[in-house]
Amino acid sequence: MSNLYRSALGARLAKLPADIPSNDDDEEEEESGDSLSSLPGSGLGPPAMQTKVKKDPNPAFAPILAKNFFVQAVQIALPRRNLDCRAYYTPPLEAHGTVMVCQHGAGYSGLSFACMAKEITDMTGGECGVLAIDARRHGKTVSTSDQPDQDLSIDVLVNDFVEVIQTVYPDPQASPSLILVGHSMGGSIVTRACTMLLDEKYKIGGVVVLDVVEGSAIEALPHMNSLLNARPDGFDSVEEAVEWHVTTKTIRNSTSARISIPAIISPSESTSPTVPPFIWRTPLRSTAPYWQSWFAGLSNKFLAVRTARLLVLAGTDRLDKELMIGQMQGKFQMVVVPGTGHMLHEDDPTRLAEIMVDFWRRNERAVVGIKKVGES
Repeated sequence: MSNLYRSALGARLAKLPADIPSNDDDEEEEESGDSLSSLPGSGLGPPAMQTKVKKDPNPAFAPILAKNFFVQAVQIALPRRNLDCRAYYTPPLEAHGTVMVCQHGAGYSGLSFACMAKEITDMTGGECGVLAIDARRHGKTVSTSDQPDQDLSIDVLVNDFVEVIQTVYPDPQASPSLILVGHSMGGSIVTRACTMLLDEKYKIGGVVVLDVVEGSAIEALPHMNSLLNARPDGFDSVEEAVEWHVTTKTIRNSTSARISIPAIISPSESTSPTVPPFIWRTPLRSTAPYWQSWFAGLSNKFLAVRTARLLVLAGTDRLDKELMIGQMQGKFQMVVVPGTGHMLHEDDPTRLAEIMVDFWRRNERAVVGIKKVGES
C-alpha cells in the first residue's frame, strides 16, 4: 500500500510523536531579501495538537539560507504565462553538460530539493547542474496578471514548466541535456512535459518520478479532506512551522526542513486574534478541484515517454496494473528507499542523490547503440 494511501487512512489515528530530534547545525540568520512545487498525502503529517499554547521560537529550528545549496536564485519572467517564476539554479560546469530540472509537489517549493541538489553537484564534480522551479501559486513564483490566478489544472502547470525551460534554454540545440525530476504532483508535470520538450528537439536524458503511483493516488483522494483537517491552520513563527514538520515526521531531516519550510508559509497580515501570524502560502484545500487531473492517466503517460524512466518510492508500493506489467517488461527502473516518508528527497537527500547520479551515469553516459535503462 502506498505511503500516500496509508497516511490518508491513518490520519485520524496518528499521534504526535514525543521525540523531538536534536539538531547540531549552527544557527543561521533567517533569509531576508533573498541573497541569493505534492498531492496532500503523507507529506501532511499526523493530526495537530488540539490545544495550542503559544511558545517562544526554538532556535534549533531557525531557517537556513538557501545560498549554500544553489549558486543562484533567479526570477524568470514568463509574460505569455502572466508569471514571474522563481527558480534555484546551479549550472553545470560545461555548457553542454546535464541539468536535472526538478518540480516539487503540491504545497511545497523548489527548495525542497536544496539538500539533494548540493549532493548531486558534489557527487558529479559539477558535471550535473540542478534547476529547481517554484510552480504557479507556490513559493516565490508570483502572478503578473490583474485577474485572480487560482488555476492549478495539470495543463496549466505543464505549460508553465515547458515555458520555463524554453526561456532558460531558448535554443534546444545549444541546451544542456535535461533529466526531468518530479515529486508527487511534480512527477505528473514532468512526465507530461517530457513529450512536449522532445517534440521541440530538446535532449531529454530521462524522467524521474518520486513517490507517486496513479492507482494509489486516486484511491487516496476521498480521504484527503480528513488529512487536511489534521493540519494546523498556521503557526506563531517560522521556527514553529519548521518544528511541526520535523516533530510530526512530515520531514525527517531537520536541516532540509529549515531550508524548505520558510518558503511555504507567509505572514498572515491579519489583526484578528483567531488568525495565526504565519499561514500556508498555498492552501491545499483550494487545490482540491485539480487533484484528479494531476494523476489520472499518469501511469500510461510515464510508460509512453520516449526516454529512460525511473520511479523512486518511499515504501513497497502497490503498483497499478499498467505499471506492474511495465515493470515485468523492463520498461522502467524502480528503486525503493526504506526509512523515508513521502518527502523522501528531503528525508534522505544523500541516498536520493546517489540514485539520481547512478541513473544519469547509466543512461546519459550510455554508449551509443546500447539501449538505456527503462527504454522500450
